[in-house]
Amino acid sequence: MGCKNCNTGNNGLPKGCNNNGSCSSGSCGTFTVFDWLADISLNISDQFKIVEVRFKNGRKGYFRNSDLQVSKGNPIITETENGYDIGEVTLTGELVKHQMKKKGINIEDDLFSLLRFPNENEIKKWQELIEKESSVQVKARVIAIQLGLKMKISDVEFQADGSKAIFYYTADGRVDFRELIKRYAKEFKTRIEMKQVGLREEASRLGGIGSCGRELCCSTWLNDLRKVNTSSARYQKLAINPQKLAGQCGKLKCCLNYELDTYLDALKDFPKKDFKIKTKKGVALLQKTDIFKKRVWYSYKDNYKDWFEFSLKSLNEMIEINKSNHEVSSLEDYSIFHQDEIKQIPEDSITRFDKNKKIKHA
Repeated sequence: MGCKNCNTGNNGLPKGCNNNGSCSSGSCGTFTVFDWLADISLNISDQFKIVEVRFKNGRKGYFRNSDLQVSKGNPIITETENGYDIGEVTLTGELVKHQMKKKGINIEDDLFSLLRFPNENEIKKWQELIEKESSVQVKARVIAIQLGLKMKISDVEFQADGSKAIFYYTADGRVDFRELIKRYAKEFKTRIEMKQVGLREEASRLGGIGSCGRELCCSTWLNDLRKVNTSSARYQKLAINPQKLAGQCGKLKCCLNYELDTYLDALKDFPKKDFKIKTKKGVALLQKTDIFKKRVWYSYKDNYKDWFEFSLKSLNEMIEINKSNHEVSSLEDYSIFHQDEIKQIPEDSITRFDKNKKIKHA
């Protein structure tokens, strides 16, 4: 992908990333597209003339290339509405066409062009602007606080020629920028562009370590930030605790969607609703469900502390009896394991943790 450790080996098989996520080139992240055609000679007479270029914060653009011989990783000067900008070539060839189609960009649209390779002075000016961005961000936040605006400046990006600065911000509602832009233009002596980003997108750019101990998915490999609902947690029988279910962005964790389909498939075997079992001893209510072990726990309505464990097969048998307008004899007759049996086993017994299966009498 980005570094030499990601190239193809001598036997034609991929080497893989031996840097374990700490790629020195910084291109093994969520915004990188793996060019699987890089080592394949396609023998195409008319090479695709549009190139993908990435700028700061993962911002990408597509530019027409007339006669420049560019390759992945090259710094390049691109055309803009006013002036120029410097980015890094991230993709060339036929895969660019696929990426444009994926993002809904028409090949026939009017696109800006690649201008030239940057010289030493242009690279130096570009690096000075990048170093300046952190101090500008601090000043921008102070000005926003002074104006009493309910917003957060999360990042600043200067155009490579210094003619424009993009301020990325997050806000819960609409913000009046009229006075703010005047103050920014007077303070920073450049054209100002305000761009609102979502909380998930902000977290993906800033990065961090999640509660699992790994780097955030959105800042490493996840580029499809789908909506996450509390129903995802309910289907997985998780406690609705905002402090545990929320990520660093303040929204529900994206990983709640990873295993959701597996849970939904497993739940197909269970009754759609929390079925109340009618027995001769009284009504029994559902207390707990173990989806993958296909186990359920019920207790009598007048005794919540006394739980009875059932297999899914036994539960369906009791449900069918109730549907035929008959009452189940008792929960004890269908139970696999009962809490009272624990008390009967001595504490020093080797088999005290074993579950004794109860034989159901005909």
